[in-house]
Amino acid sequence: MSLCKTKLTISDLIGTISSGCKTDELIGLEYERLPVDKKTNETVSYYGSRGVCSVLKQFARVDNWDYIEDNGQIIGLKKLHDTVTLEPGSQVELSVEPQKTVADLKNKVDTINKTLLSVFDKYGIKLLNYGIYPVSTYKGIKLIPKKRYDYMTNYLWGILSDVMMRETAGIQVGIDFKSEEDAIRKFNLANKISPFVTAMCANSSVRGGVNTGYKSFRALSWLYTDNERCGLATKLKDNMTFEDYVRTLLKVPVIFIRRDNKYIFVDGKVNFAQFMQSGYEGYEATIEDFSLHSNLFFPDIRLRNFIEIRNHDCMREDYMYSLLAFYKGIFYNPDTLSQTEELLHKITYNDISEFRYNIPRTGLKTVVKSQVAGDITKELFNIAQQSLRTQGDSDEDFIYPLMDLNKLGLTPADKETV
Repeated sequence: MSLCKTKLTISDLIGTISSGCKTDELIGLEYERLPVDKKTNETVSYYGSRGVCSVLKQFARVDNWDYIEDNGQIIGLKKLHDTVTLEPGSQVELSVEPQKTVADLKNKVDTINKTLLSVFDKYGIKLLNYGIYPVSTYKGIKLIPKKRYDYMTNYLWGILSDVMMRETAGIQVGIDFKSEEDAIRKFNLANKISPFVTAMCANSSVRGGVNTGYKSFRALSWLYTDNERCGLATKLKDNMTFEDYVRTLLKVPVIFIRRDNKYIFVDGKVNFAQFMQSGYEGYEATIEDFSLHSNLFFPDIRLRNFIEIRNHDCMREDYMYSLLAFYKGIFYNPDTLSQTEELLHKITYNDISEFRYNIPRTGLKTVVKSQVAGDITKELFNIAQQSLRTQGDSDEDFIYPLMDLNKLGLTPADKETV
């Protein structure tokens, strides 16, 4: 057992967030896709000679990537600041180094995809830009051999937690902040926008080979996964601080910790505040424990050393780049921040909480505060597009595919066929 010499303090934890304050404003992207058989659309397993692990090994050899391993099992690849990792049901996640422009992000994704997709294709596999496996369901999807996923499966409660873990794929966007005040302002606004963006990105209607009647079954699965660590992270107070967010995390039960590359299953017996105060079975809390604990907290909007916006279904790439341009237009222009805050100023925490539960089924037609969600998303897109245009930003060109679809009152789920 390893014991730290000095007890962890609240200030230490706050520092993990405040270290993110920076002058540059970059955009981050994590992009999950679904490996399916090209002929049947059935999920491709991690295992076997045609499994995802075999494909990753081949890709690593062809394009000179390094292995990421867990107890000797390959769970991903890394190359400088970029990674290709696997989610519990073999979903393939591409995470690229944050960039100044959407164009630069696209260039990085295109460069990696050129070889990655070619290797998958040789194995008869396509990476599907969709929010949920369209044919296979979780009972027929084996977990990849990553120990943390075993613990998460055994711990996470909620009737759709297995669906969320094994079946779904999403897009996460990272937004920078310059100060604590800037971070809280953007964090609160991102939470207010989040259900509207869930609606406009809805792309997971078909599951188990049938249309479920939901625009986003992926969003539904998150609503019914462990409410102690999912959903909305805070009450969205204007005077919120980094410390308030940290204290929210302190109340969340601990699933597991790691020591000497081994997992210790805590199983929620203590929350992080109790762990800091009294330890657990002789182990004292470390800053690495808090970092792991923070990564096992899954709100729609997560505050780290950047703001992580997590509530988007995977969709085809031109829509994904539209989403990135949308966020750039909204969050990286002070005047536009104020415009967006004014548009949504009447929407409360309680409104958002209720709104989130209706969005998966009715999408852009959902009503909030006597307004149809689709009308508000059109205004949000106009604000973002005008922001990019006013600043002479060449990334404006990217915003139109999803914006034009939204003008028609449609989402990717209405447009795309699996």
